[in-house]
Amino acid sequence: MLDIIHQPLAYEFMRHALIVGVLVGILCPIVGTYLVVQRMTFLANVISHSVLPGLALASFLGVDILLGALAAGMISTWVINWIRSQSFLKVDAAMNATLASFFALGILLMSTLKVSLDLEGFLFGDILSVTLGDVSRTLGITGGILALIIVFYRPLLFFTFDPVGAKVAGLPVEALNVGLTTVISLTIVAGMQSVGVVLIMALMVCPAIAASLWFRELHWIMIGGAVLGMVASVIGLYTSYYLDWPSGATIALTAFASFALALTCRWGHSEGNTWKV
Repeated sequence: MLDIIHQPLAYEFMRHALIVGVLVGILCPIVGTYLVVQRMTFLANVISHSVLPGLALASFLGVDILLGALAAGMISTWVINWIRSQSFLKVDAAMNATLASFFALGILLMSTLKVSLDLEGFLFGDILSVTLGDVSRTLGITGGILALIIVFYRPLLFFTFDPVGAKVAGLPVEALNVGLTTVISLTIVAGMQSVGVVLIMALMVCPAIAASLWFRELHWIMIGGAVLGMVASVIGLYTSYYLDWPSGATIALTAFASFALALTCRWGHSEGNTWKV
């Protein structure tokens, strides 16, 4: 049994992958909890696809592509909010329109600017190729976001459950919304290298909704989701190592398995998702 655990750790790439997997596994469900409670989980999917124009432009200009991804993700959420404010359309329609247009713009920019991007790596990631620099960057992003969430937990809690009441109470609702959007975009950027922008949805959503079936308080949903995300990353990596499966896909499927298990084993007091402030 100990050999099964220790053997992969003999390789540096596996040690780096496990560290990044644990970090992303903790961060994604904590941020995803806000989306789950607000019933806005599709926003993460929109942002993850909307970063493509930023990647193309950043690659063409010779700057860090992750900065381009962050900028594009934030612009896409601004577009969604603008569409909602200028029309009677519901948020799901605005999200779908934004997702399709930004992804198409990314493909167009790649073609016209003659930019070559690894779309397979962009979509599915390659956690086994992360370097020590990637580990340091992911650690920095994770630590920074968790620190911000701790500092602004109370106002974000109020804003998440009652944005109208938060505005009446004098909280800077627009600033909180921009801040939360930035955190979501940063989280996706942090996970791009490991599991890709598509498969990261599983880590942002599945552990969080699994924990929401067990707990009703926001902080416990975050803690439970972080534990499940971390476990899913570790189990997924070990499984992919021994069965020679794609690591990102295996992590995503393990995260979904945690949700399926929680759905099967949930207890009655949290049915209906009546979360508490």
